[in-house]
Amino acid sequence: MSEPSVAFVATDSDPAQAALASLQERYGQVSPEDADVIVALGGDGYMLETLHAYLPLSKPVFGMHRGSVGFLMNSYEEKDLPARLAKADSVVLHPLKMTTIDNTGKESSELAINEVSMLRESRQAAKLRVSVNGRCRMEELVCDGALVCTPAGSTAYNLSVHGPVLPLGANLLAVTPISAFRPRRWRGAIIPDNAVIKFEVLEADKRPVSAVADRAEVRHVTEVTVREDRDISITLLFDPEHNLEERILAEQFLP
Repeated sequence: MSEPSVAFVATDSDPAQAALASLQERYGQVSPEDADVIVALGGDGYMLETLHAYLPLSKPVFGMHRGSVGFLMNSYEEKDLPARLAKADSVVLHPLKMTTIDNTGKESSELAINEVSMLRESRQAAKLRVSVNGRCRMEELVCDGALVCTPAGSTAYNLSVHGPVLPLGANLLAVTPISAFRPRRWRGAIIPDNAVIKFEVLEADKRPVSAVADRAEVRHVTEVTVREDRDISITLLFDPEHNLEERILAEQFLP
């Protein structure tokens, strides 16, 4: 069986660029369009950039940690890379589709692999109305913001604001408030991944809100709709002993 052709891509940090040069010398390099596998060198932020950049190619991505945070990355090791790729476990993810309407009436859409978040733009707290599948579930949430995350993204920003960790394959999404003021004790909700979540911004002129899908921001939104896009699949590769499902499970038992 022939070895897979690999496209190496890297963030611009010195460790990542040094790894890029070394791996290209050792294994060669093809373009991402011609590769069987894309190997991304960096941290979790760069992994998200890579997944977004090469999403139209539908190529599996194997990350190696050469950055600061490496939850989505495998350990960095140069030797036996073809064997690692051959034995790697694959995880298929579906992104969230964020559809926004801003204060001029303009509609736009972006994709998120980790989360869609709404954040206040000023000193004033945001006021949001939250609906699920066309039914209003919370008439007014006063907060710094709110987010919807996938299982893969549940250990990122969502966990930092005390949201739940979601196992892969659970077919769930988390809706988590960010510094909720009213209702003060609301900690969020866990909903089916086929649900449609809509946030309406109340008093949008007085309390402006931006919406962010991973790295793409839309400012002064008045309405944000979030749903999982099952028509798009993203394949991540992990060493069997460090697969993503095990990492998400282990995260729940950290002190």
